[in-house]
Amino acid sequence: MKTKITWVVTAVATVLLSLPAQAREYRLWYDRPAATWTQALPIGNGVMGGMVFGTPAVEHIQLNEETIWAGQPNQVLNPDAKEYLPKVRQLIFDGKYEEAQQLANEKVMPMGAGQNMGMPFQPFGELFIAMPGHTAYTRYERMLDLEHARSVVRYMVDGVQYERETLAPLGSEVIAVHLTASKPGRISFTASMTTPHSDVLTGSLTPGNYSYLHGVSAKHENLKGKVRFMGLLTAQAKGGHVSQADGQVSVTDADEATLYVTVGTNVVSYKDITGDEESQARQRLEQATALGYDALKSRHEQLYQKYYARVSLDLGEDLYPRVPTSERISRFKTHPDNYLIATYFQFGRYLLICSSQPGNMNPANLQGLWNEKMFPSWDSKYTTNINLEMNYWPSEVCNLTELNGPLFKLIREVSEKGRETARDMYGADGWVLHHNTDQWRITGPVDRSPTGLWPMGSAWLCRHLWEHWLYTRDVAFLRECFPMMLDAARFYSQILVRHPTKDWLVICPGESPEHGGKGRPSPLDAGVTMDNQLLTELYNNVLEAAKILGVSDPLLPMVHDQLSQLAPMQIGRWGQLQEWLDDLDDPKDDHRHFSHLYGLFPSNQISPYRTPELFCAARTSLEARGDVSTGWSMGWKVCAWARLLDGEHAYKLIQDQLTLTADTFLIFGTTKQKGGTYPNMFDAHPPFQIDGNFGCTAGIAEMLLQSHDGFVYLLPALPSAWKNGSIRGLMARGGFEVDMTWKDGRLSQAVIRSNHGGICRLRTLWPVSARGLKKAKGENPNSACVVTPTPAPVISPETAPAKPVLRKTFLYDLPTVAGGEYLVRIEN
Repeated sequence: MKTKITWVVTAVATVLLSLPAQAREYRLWYDRPAATWTQALPIGNGVMGGMVFGTPAVEHIQLNEETIWAGQPNQVLNPDAKEYLPKVRQLIFDGKYEEAQQLANEKVMPMGAGQNMGMPFQPFGELFIAMPGHTAYTRYERMLDLEHARSVVRYMVDGVQYERETLAPLGSEVIAVHLTASKPGRISFTASMTTPHSDVLTGSLTPGNYSYLHGVSAKHENLKGKVRFMGLLTAQAKGGHVSQADGQVSVTDADEATLYVTVGTNVVSYKDITGDEESQARQRLEQATALGYDALKSRHEQLYQKYYARVSLDLGEDLYPRVPTSERISRFKTHPDNYLIATYFQFGRYLLICSSQPGNMNPANLQGLWNEKMFPSWDSKYTTNINLEMNYWPSEVCNLTELNGPLFKLIREVSEKGRETARDMYGADGWVLHHNTDQWRITGPVDRSPTGLWPMGSAWLCRHLWEHWLYTRDVAFLRECFPMMLDAARFYSQILVRHPTKDWLVICPGESPEHGGKGRPSPLDAGVTMDNQLLTELYNNVLEAAKILGVSDPLLPMVHDQLSQLAPMQIGRWGQLQEWLDDLDDPKDDHRHFSHLYGLFPSNQISPYRTPELFCAARTSLEARGDVSTGWSMGWKVCAWARLLDGEHAYKLIQDQLTLTADTFLIFGTTKQKGGTYPNMFDAHPPFQIDGNFGCTAGIAEMLLQSHDGFVYLLPALPSAWKNGSIRGLMARGGFEVDMTWKDGRLSQAVIRSNHGGICRLRTLWPVSARGLKKAKGENPNSACVVTPTPAPVISPETAPAKPVLRKTFLYDLPTVAGGEYLVRIEN
């Protein structure tokens, strides 16, 4: 019997709004304190971040503040770069790659001129809370409650139950620790702050009855640290006595108490450090204490739910509620645990809410908002050849669009700073960003040329501006951001050069990020596939945006003309999508980066329906790369396999990513770290990189809903392991919000809410009949559902073009009105 789906316009989708997905409560749960930083639990409000260890006798909370970075405002640029770039380019064209790399290191890269390679994000320090007599505890548990964004520690001592609830309340810039006991007068402790920074001052401040810790950020690579910071600590109690002296706060014999800690700095902007750290810290603390804990918590929950409650995911019952989260991760491959996957999905959304709030000075960095080291791996800054962008992959589809604000702020600021680099390094107009930036918004290349001489960061970041328009249809936003997109294109239009043998316009020098072709002594190259994909996308988006806005500019005809002269994607000798202009790909190459598949994800240039040969070639390349890799790479692969419509392989990558990574190897030296997940669900590169969390969260959403190819595809890559389930609140391009339930691997019903009206083009694996619904024809008329045109590929004569084997689908157009809700129901 054929199955039909009936569409009904309803005022309220009452059926979906009462689904069990809303009843699920997700948490990370443990039966012992954290022994390492990657066992501690993260809290944050975008400004203050904390890692809660949960030790009864001496609580340890490691603290960060978003603007504490080493160094000071600066720019990195080798003064010889403009003179020597043409020489590096010619050496690449001459096939002298090693010589090109050596010359670039000496005369183009800032390190050749003795300059720094970017500044690290640094910790403030630690808060310790000593509770005498609490070493002999029983009935211990700690958890991170994702539903309410709080850390909770509970245990018993001498027949008294103690509880610590720790918040980084949204709407405030403090961390609050609320301590209670089951009997009155049993709360006594001494709290103090410490820091790894040198030469700090500690003491007491009046008025305010505050303890303080005052310091300055570190010098790094010969650049003196000039970020001054002051931490303030105070307590409020019911009953008992509060005192402070010598930088410590003590509470004795209270019924309950709340500790408040905050940090202020002198950072006003990326170019201004003339602020007053004490004044800022006082203001932050006074505002919080004036509210009091109950009001602070109430406001926090309201603000948090505004974001978190928009999306709910139900993949089934919690089968192991009393098994610690770390153990569930450890045995995940042998004990299927869909509840753990749903927890991991919501944990990713939680991390973005905590690390990227509207109004923040900085977006989420390589470790989000959490870092314990003075000099963390890769400086915990912003790597823009995938990692920063990956942080924000869940932002639109997972209904957290406002959290892009700090990213958009960074893009505006690097577009300002990048004009200097474009002019002084390339002799070009417009703006450029290479593969890294930091709080000081450096835009020149850093590190050595094999990784740093990649001028495409500005193109990739412009994608996020365009994606925001596609999801929100915010014309005012597009108009505001269009000059940044246009000036990024202006830069590339002036540095493109014609390849001496292949007759295409190419970026040179360029590179496929952090990866060189087989037989090449250097990654430096000309016209690599990812560069071409990024420019194809940027140029098309600029032209389309100009059309939407009714804007004319003398640059637009040049962009249109150059677009047709960019190298198309190529299919190589073993059926792979080529990573370089030359057919250099090694089928045994398992490098963590697979940048030539940018066109598959996050871009939309490779499609099973529009570009079937490229779709097959991308699959061949991804299969050759293998599965197990660094944590963030596996998160990207989940997204890529979802785009390949292979839910089983995407699920296998989730299994690989949810593999427990040993986090005590430095202590014991017995187990080597590998890519996966730490006990606290942080992603393991290793070490910790938060982009893997965000990438996998986005990948799970892509398995359930896709909208990049000009239509909304319901359940495009649903794995058999998720037999029954529901999702509520995912966003599709065009401004459509989607709820779905499924049973036995088949869609049961869905609701589509249209925020802006217009055609909703729907693809589904089942036939549809409904009033007003008709079979789709031609291009989607909805301007917010456009796709990037893809030139026909060049195919090696050594391989036969492949065609994908696809499931039968049905394509329809549904006219919608702004505010309308449309119920989809399967009928037997």
